[in-house]
Amino acid sequence: MQVKAIAAIAPDAPLEPTTIERRDVGEHEVLIGTKFVGICHSDIHTVRSQWGQITYPMVVGHEIAGIVEEIGSGVTKHQVGDHVGVGCFVDSCRECENCKAGLDNYCLQGNIGTYNGVGRDGKPTAGGYSTHIVVDENYVLRIPENLPLDAAAPLLCAGVTTYSPLTHWGAGPGKKVAIVGLGGLGHMGVQIAHAMGAEVSVLSQSLKKKEDGERLGADHYYATSDESTFEDLQGTFDLILNTVSANLDLGRYLPLLKTNGAFVELGAPEHPMEVPAFALIPQRRTLAGSMIGSIAETQEMLDFCGKHGLGAEVEVIHADKVNEAYDRVVNSDVRYRFVIDTATI
Repeated sequence: MQVKAIAAIAPDAPLEPTTIERRDVGEHEVLIGTKFVGICHSDIHTVRSQWGQITYPMVVGHEIAGIVEEIGSGVTKHQVGDHVGVGCFVDSCRECENCKAGLDNYCLQGNIGTYNGVGRDGKPTAGGYSTHIVVDENYVLRIPENLPLDAAAPLLCAGVTTYSPLTHWGAGPGKKVAIVGLGGLGHMGVQIAHAMGAEVSVLSQSLKKKEDGERLGADHYYATSDESTFEDLQGTFDLILNTVSANLDLGRYLPLLKTNGAFVELGAPEHPMEVPAFALIPQRRTLAGSMIGSIAETQEMLDFCGKHGLGAEVEVIHADKVNEAYDRVVNSDVRYRFVIDTATI
């Protein structure tokens, strides 16, 4: 079937309307009518060819929320009319050690990206900046009915990217968690960590978002432009999530951890990071990374957000505003996630 979409045709060209072909619905596949799709900074890095070679035209978008319109004859997990989502990948090898352990986001063969990947049919994958998408039922998530689809869309990336390390490193009552940056990822991290029962602090360049941070659940809010912040908070946190892609001075941030504390990198800095060994070794601190979440973990996150009524704070835009939105994302001019209304494509 031919569907409407928004595509990048070159790294330095504006996105523009187009049509793309979606395959027929297979036995174990689901046709989703997309309703909303979030704009993730990863989309921008990809279409501008900042993360390696891509093939144009490219349709991005991996924060997809919509409604099931058709199911294959063998589908058992979803029904027509269900509210569903699709995240950053749409398949994996299903056979490696990690896939069998439920860690398909870390598939040892490399999972198949929702866009800029190659599907099992040998054709390039295209993402959610489109009116419809066909996905294997095992990689489609159920969105709780109480979550508005526009606020739910960013959970498929920003939500699970923060939920996964928070659960893995045991955020909860009695734990002190710091979130570096209050943006698309950070504002979800604050909400989720707060709902888990942790004591939450935001470390931001300035205090201009302090009111927002506290409204979202932060117990404390600190400006990293104030040198006293790094002096006063040494040895404070059990866990620090870095949600920004800037090259931070780890020699300043790692000492903020307690003994056995962990600093987890979620963003992708432009340049390699320097790691001062003696900021880690004396207190057995850990420097780690985390990438999105598994399909099972993503479903767990959605159910958690449904239980606690958590969603992204979004600015819904028409499709013809996507290029303007890209520029605003790059300039950090959004609170806190742009979401495209796909009915306007």
